Amino acid sequence: MSPRNSKTVEELANSLNLHYEDKVRPCIDLVDSLRLLGVEKDLHLPAIAVIGDQSSGKSSVLEALSGVALPRGTGIVTRCPLVLKLKRVERAQNSLAGNGKGISHEMITLDIESSKVPDLTLIDLPGIARVATGDQPLDIEKQIKDLIEKFIKRQETISLVVVPANIDIATTEALKMANKVDPFGERTLGILTKPDLVDKGAEETVVSTVCNQVIPLKKGYMIVKCRGQQDINSNLSLAKAIQNERDFFEDNSHFKPLLEDGKATVPLLAERLTKELVEHIGRSLPQLQKQIEQKLEKTAKELRKLGDGVPLEEHEKNNFLIKKIHEFNQILSDVMRAEEDLKNSDAKVFTKIRTEFKTWKSHLDKKSSTLEENLRDEVEEYTKTQRGKELPGFVNYRTFENIVKKHVVELEEPATQLLTDITDIVHTCLKDIASDHFEAFPNLLKAAKEPIEDLREQEYEKAKEKVKAQFKMEKIVYCQDGIYSWKLQSVKQKPEPIRFLNRPINADIREMAQHLNTYFTVCCCYSDQSEYFFYNSTHRDKVILILFPEFLQLYY
Repeated sequence: MSPRNSKTVEELANSLNLHYEDKVRPCIDLVDSLRLLGVEKDLHLPAIAVIGDQSSGKSSVLEALSGVALPRGTGIVTRCPLVLKLKRVERAQNSLAGNGKGISHEMITLDIESSKVPDLTLIDLPGIARVATGDQPLDIEKQIKDLIEKFIKRQETISLVVVPANIDIATTEALKMANKVDPFGERTLGILTKPDLVDKGAEETVVSTVCNQVIPLKKGYMIVKCRGQQDINSNLSLAKAIQNERDFFEDNSHFKPLLEDGKATVPLLAERLTKELVEHIGRSLPQLQKQIEQKLEKTAKELRKLGDGVPLEEHEKNNFLIKKIHEFNQILSDVMRAEEDLKNSDAKVFTKIRTEFKTWKSHLDKKSSTLEENLRDEVEEYTKTQRGKELPGFVNYRTFENIVKKHVVELEEPATQLLTDITDIVHTCLKDIASDHFEAFPNLLKAAKEPIEDLREQEYEKAKEKVKAQFKMEKIVYCQDGIYSWKLQSVKQKPEPIRFLNRPINADIREMAQHLNTYFTVCCCYSDQSEYFFYNSTHRDKVILILFPEFLQLYY
């Protein structure tokens, strides 16, 4: 008998604890302390999840590792995530999942204290059922798969995929699910069970699987033989079951090499799991620390946003309210002076507005370039359809005026849309400021938003009327003689466009096109006018003066 085989059952049961006390305990204690602090409510801590097809032996493996009698039997036995509990397993499950066969996402936590068990976090998940039976929900398979995926997709979770050794591992749904969320098998360890049920002649296939030659996993496979239902009925103890398991592998010529390689029996599985979990904790700690720091920072920001609470003394409440309103008004004032503090990567309000004006200017530039190219064609078309009794050589002023008005009207709608977009930017900014500043005070928030909405409508309509008035004036064709004559001379000195060089152009058409080009060059100033209207319709001081009395009226 080899030195490994000479170990007693008691030595096997305690071998993990000897290693655990020196090297494992600090890591486990760290995660446990975080769990006791409630960190697990917000962050995922390193753990081991046991998954498998329905009644594949998952709970038996956990029972062998923990020494706790978990629910077992046919059909769906585990109906909610079980984190190793000590008593009242079935009553607790019925409380969460109902008396039927439904599934619950609520977790039962089992605190097991013993000197003979490894201090691991092991999660027993429901077995995958393919067909609903009895009073099970029709979508029982989807419910179970969703629950399993919720756990195993976490990078902090090691997946123990339990597969009976007497079935084709390639058909195992649990292994497919693990491969979906962990395609490289970095967090997956395969566990083969029920080796005593393997048909004669099929043992080498099982050995090949455990040796990672069939469906390779980075963490590989192990094989165990746990207590069966008959053993439980005959009151076979866990200690005796461990001895029987070892005897089985030592006596089986096919499986004995697996035992010698440390890939068989529950005690060796426990050692392996402890090693895997500790290494996994070590890899997870940097990211866990980063997540905790981010959560602390976010929570601190939320606390700062809430600010100081309302004073209890009546005489201090008035000062508190006035201070709160003053701070709000100061923020508004900073925004209107483009001196606000930015959040994250957000841009200042005036920066956003300038972007809108740049878009508007690009629209005007494009309009201007196409206008110059198409004016002669447009004048030629007007001359053909609207020429009256005037003699050749006379410029028709009515035609000139109609073309000017036509192009002015085409700009009115996009100019109004520009005003709407800018109004929305300012409106959103004011609402966001109010929401951030008065988040903890619903009445103050309501009092702030009502005048903001009123101001939006009032000032928008005023600015819109100014834009309309500007376009109404632009429809009146007028320009100072000196400026117009100087610009006309400049336009006439420009060389003919290439496309008109070999094309006979009527002198009247050329003359009309030159006059139109001159007028649009002098008078196309809508971008500056629109910007002027925005700046003059914001009324920063008016915003503050209107809001302040609203708050005081609310308080008094």
